[in-house]
Amino acid sequence: MHNHEAGSGIYSFLDLLSYALPMVFTVGYIVMVYRTNKRYKKWPGTRIVFWVIGVLSVTFAIAGPIAEQAHSSFTAHMMAHLLLGMLGPLFIVLSAPMKLLLRSVPIVSGRLISKGLKSSYLQWITHPILASVLNFGGLWILYTTDLYSMMHSSYLLYVLVHIHVFFAGYVFTLSMIYIEVTPHRTSFRLRAVVLILAMASHGILSKWIYANPPAGVDSTDAQRGGMLMYYGGDAIDVIIVIILCYQYFGGRNRLSAKKNYSVMEV
Repeated sequence: MHNHEAGSGIYSFLDLLSYALPMVFTVGYIVMVYRTNKRYKKWPGTRIVFWVIGVLSVTFAIAGPIAEQAHSSFTAHMMAHLLLGMLGPLFIVLSAPMKLLLRSVPIVSGRLISKGLKSSYLQWITHPILASVLNFGGLWILYTTDLYSMMHSSYLLYVLVHIHVFFAGYVFTLSMIYIEVTPHRTSFRLRAVVLILAMASHGILSKWIYANPPAGVDSTDAQRGGMLMYYGGDAIDVIIVIILCYQYFGGRNRLSAKKNYSVMEV
């Protein structure tokens, strides 16, 4: 349990951000959609729904009953992990916020953002192999070392771990499915292989947790959390697999249709 001193300004400020930022991001997204719909093609309503689901998933992981129970219950902690590191990032990627941002800003700002997206750093960090290592490698460190118990005795470490879990999950999802603006793309075969290995790593880690509870975690609680991680993670990964395959085979079918149409024209 974290020791929040009464009147501590930093804790109060961070707690306030946990509730305020999701509201700000949601309102900001909707405002950008409303403004850009007047100038460009209408923004898909499904993306607004995806954004709301993604933001709510992240919010439930860091604030509210699940977040509170996660301090003492490993099962609740694992639920928060699935929301923060997998489900939330998936729906946020599906909502394509960067595309919306580029529609919303002036041309000069858009060029600067595009230049940043094409940087060598982002090419490096969004490569499927590195993104997978940062995501699932970080989880192995969290649950097989003393880091899990340490973060529950340090509020700052607790916040940093959660920030990493979200962004690592977001970058990994971004590197697997190409819905968002992605200048540095890799082949379907590479992404498919990395995704299979990542899913295997996630499954093996969940079984490790089931048999080897993290320090300070009751064995029954660890088993429930491990099962939740295994089945819940697989369910979310299946969605990514379906999207990845749909993009690949759908693209091939469209290319084949174009070739056939060209032949008929000739």
